[in-house]
Amino acid sequence: MKKLFGNLLLLVMCGAGASHAAESAWPTRPVRVMVPFAPGGTTDVIARIIAARMTEITGHQFIVDNRAGAGGNIGTGIAAHAAPDGQTILVHSSAFGVNPGLYKSIPYDPYRSFIPVTNFAESPNLFSAHPSAPVKTLPDALKLANAEPRKYSFATPGIGTTPHLAVEMLKYAVKSDAGNIPYNGAGPSVAAHLAGQVLLACSALPTPAPHVKAGRLRGLAMGSRKRHASFPDIPTMAEAGYKDQESETMQGIYFPAGTPRHIVQRFHAELAKIAQVPEVRERVEGLGFQFVMNTPEQFMAQTKYEVEKWTRVVKNAKVQVQ
Repeated sequence: MKKLFGNLLLLVMCGAGASHAAESAWPTRPVRVMVPFAPGGTTDVIARIIAARMTEITGHQFIVDNRAGAGGNIGTGIAAHAAPDGQTILVHSSAFGVNPGLYKSIPYDPYRSFIPVTNFAESPNLFSAHPSAPVKTLPDALKLANAEPRKYSFATPGIGTTPHLAVEMLKYAVKSDAGNIPYNGAGPSVAAHLAGQVLLACSALPTPAPHVKAGRLRGLAMGSRKRHASFPDIPTMAEAGYKDQESETMQGIYFPAGTPRHIVQRFHAELAKIAQVPEVRERVEGLGFQFVMNTPEQFMAQTKYEVEKWTRVVKNAKVQVQ
């Protein structure tokens, strides 16, 4: 009887061990890293940094799949309907939280279609002025923009981008009639700003950062909660006198809903290690980003906050994309 019991216990222990090993066996084949934007952008660059490191760590290929279109909705929709087996990961920008309010319909539910893993890193939007503009602070800029909107408008990277909406959010808060000139991307908007064609601007920090460092543009205020380590002399929006005006471009990471919890936990743990690698930190911070690496629960709350905030801004500004 004792021998029989011992054999049964051994079988149970072996079975438990096999079950644990099966749970731990991730990934088992190449993993698709969905980026819903064209190659070369910031989200694509960060996704490739993560993919390269995860390939080294796991011994399985993490392959970036760029599916651009409809402001990120096409690739996001593909990821939302992927099998929840841990073999598809979505790396997205703040458009994830903007698009539910910006578009009449989108191919995903921001709360139900995905499991948030973490906000890997984020970068604030920057309000800036051309050196020829007689302004040193954001209140100065708004005063001129209200008095002469044709001469002192804000250049932004395009309708529905967080810099564009940051300007609209500020205008609504202070009841300003300042102009907002949306360009087709960050490059063209900053180029026009540098040339003095548009004397004020709001852009995601990575594009104007080197020009601010070189003195070709003047930083007025950051949309971050605290001062940026690389630009300690530029005040936050709150310090400039405008509360509740934070606007940052995040680099969020998601799994399709239903992905097993142990996979989410394993991937989050590996990302936390990646974020501590000196070469990774240097490269990501060199893009103008600061690491966040919050928990899945914290990122879920952040995603909800972002969706609600930007939906409210879009509604107040009466902005919509078909």
